[in-house]
Amino acid sequence: MGNIAPYAVSILLRLIYAVTNILTKVAFSQGTSTSVLVFYRHLIATVLLLPIAFAIERKTAPSLSFKVSLKLFVHALYGMSASTIIFYIGLNYTSATSASAVINLLPVLTFFLAVLFGMETLNLNRTHGIVKVSGLVLCSIGVVVLALYLGPELKLFIHHDLFHHTSHTGTNSSRKWILGIVLQSFADLMWALWAVLQGQLLAEYPSKVLNTTIQIVFATVQSFLMALLIERDFSRWKLSLDVSLVAIMYSGITLAILSYLQIWLVDKRGPVFLSMTVPLTLVITIILTFMIGEAVTLGSVISGVLMVGGLYNVLWGKRIEQVAMSMQGEDGEKVACLDLEEQEMAASVPTAQD
Repeated sequence: MGNIAPYAVSILLRLIYAVTNILTKVAFSQGTSTSVLVFYRHLIATVLLLPIAFAIERKTAPSLSFKVSLKLFVHALYGMSASTIIFYIGLNYTSATSASAVINLLPVLTFFLAVLFGMETLNLNRTHGIVKVSGLVLCSIGVVVLALYLGPELKLFIHHDLFHHTSHTGTNSSRKWILGIVLQSFADLMWALWAVLQGQLLAEYPSKVLNTTIQIVFATVQSFLMALLIERDFSRWKLSLDVSLVAIMYSGITLAILSYLQIWLVDKRGPVFLSMTVPLTLVITIILTFMIGEAVTLGSVISGVLMVGGLYNVLWGKRIEQVAMSMQGEDGEKVACLDLEEQEMAASVPTAQD
């Protein structure tokens, strides 16, 4: 049962992400403000997480200095509030499928940022280094294909739209589509930077639950101020019983759940396992999109395949490197053992002559 749990949790994670992308895209198509949705999403997550964090950490929580608070605020700004608004603006210009395809960039960008910060290695003179770079190239080609090539729409036998909204290909110009892909890719870069720097932040403030909760609280305040600046029409702040409310409630509740599940999964199986499950989001999104009668463009599928290939190339290169380092370690141990045997034999020679 313990071996099955990580796989079940990873599938649940990707299902949550896929449904979030589809629901938010439908909400935007029906006129929901992107910045207002982001604010309400963080607000709901804050209301859910604060009591839990207080109950778990109120006796063991480390003291919070002004310096650490400022760092948490900055990390929340670029890694949660601003990046989410940018990604959702991009989603508004594109589709749920494209959003799920672009998210495959995240582990790849995280790895190469880790290289820049000296946390990972990249040796272009070795096979694993070349394989890793080829993964980045494939992802880059995938983004270009996604931005410049829509292709024909693919549909199953379901010919009705469950949510009755117009197709993105008919409402968004090619310029907006390209801008949407660029914005989503930039948001991925911000999330990757956030992920890379979390290690240093956790070293300064080791409570994972409080660390995440405080950042979400800061993100709520930040997204509220951003929404005030972006959305001046206060009629769009009103909530009504429609798909927008469903999207807001769902994304807010799942944000709180995702924060815990991802930490649990990384703790149980490591970050590589979490990265390997990212392509499932695209697969699930395509299936769900077909099920609700929406079209999926051929360009989104092709680019998704390229980016998934790029992701697995990076993971494959990482695996080759780990195996090579393991073999070097074993060879080093063998050499050390041989040297020790030679020394013992050399020491025993005079005794034999006596």
